[in-house]
Amino acid sequence: MALRRTLSKRLFTATSRNSPSPLARSLLPPPYTAETTHFRRQFLTTSDSFFRRFLQRRAINNHSAVPFFVSTLPVGDKLREKIKSLNVPPPSAEEEGRFGVTAADAKRVLRFVQMEKVRERLRSIPTSTIPYGEFVRICGDVCGSREMGTEFAKALDECGNVIVLGAVVFLRPDQVAKSMEKLITQSIAIPNDPRRKELDSLENQKALIDKKAQSLVRGELYCGLGFLVLQTLGFMRLTFWELSWDVMEPICFFVTSFHFALAYVFFLRTSKEPTFEGYFQRRFRVKQKKLMNVHNFDIERYNQLCEAFYPNFEYNDRARRAIFGSVHA
Repeated sequence: MALRRTLSKRLFTATSRNSPSPLARSLLPPPYTAETTHFRRQFLTTSDSFFRRFLQRRAINNHSAVPFFVSTLPVGDKLREKIKSLNVPPPSAEEEGRFGVTAADAKRVLRFVQMEKVRERLRSIPTSTIPYGEFVRICGDVCGSREMGTEFAKALDECGNVIVLGAVVFLRPDQVAKSMEKLITQSIAIPNDPRRKELDSLENQKALIDKKAQSLVRGELYCGLGFLVLQTLGFMRLTFWELSWDVMEPICFFVTSFHFALAYVFFLRTSKEPTFEGYFQRRFRVKQKKLMNVHNFDIERYNQLCEAFYPNFEYNDRARRAIFGSVHA
């Protein structure tokens, strides 16, 4: 009886140790199976799945498959041949010390020497321009043949040692470049150009000169008007009070002919129609020139600045409009 109790107690203790209580069983997480996981079955069961390599069953002594790149590595004799092909032997001392000049190199050196001789010959010429025929002749004399001279002349033109414009060759390209740069700079206005202030000063000075010349010419015209009025009054007195019309008729004819002769002389000298406008223009230019000489006004510099800042501007037309516009006003 005691033996039966002892055996039943040991069996009960072993059973309760292997199988946990219902409370402990509820606290344990359920086993992960294909049905309980959120992954699809194909990710767990396919042969090329990500988890297959970790979850697959294999024997302890069974190793995994060798990667593809490991199987392609050279081994043995192949590895030895591969290493030999990588180690290229250095060039020998005989090959390094060997030196030779080919025919092409000799031709290049000869051509360079001839080109330098042509340049020296052109530098010795004192003038800056020569005809193209003489330029080809100089190149031919240095090279030994006219064909080579023509080829060298073309090469010098292409490389910029000379400038060929038609039948003229410029031997100093740097001087031509400086002249062109100066011409372009003077003929094109740039923002904040310091010449703008100079032009403004010259325009103000010229405006004063034009105004003074215009006033002088107006004074001459008023004097002429007064002379005509006095002449007319004098002829009236002589006709009606002092003399008779029979005496004054030839006098008036000769005076009128004299005025016509003066107008004809004006046309011969100025090639303009003898009108009041033509007379005003002629006298204005004369007075303007005298005043410019008195005030040392540089009219050439003024015209250059006007061409630079006003490319579509005609100075004569503008002056004519300014003069006669004020006269007619």
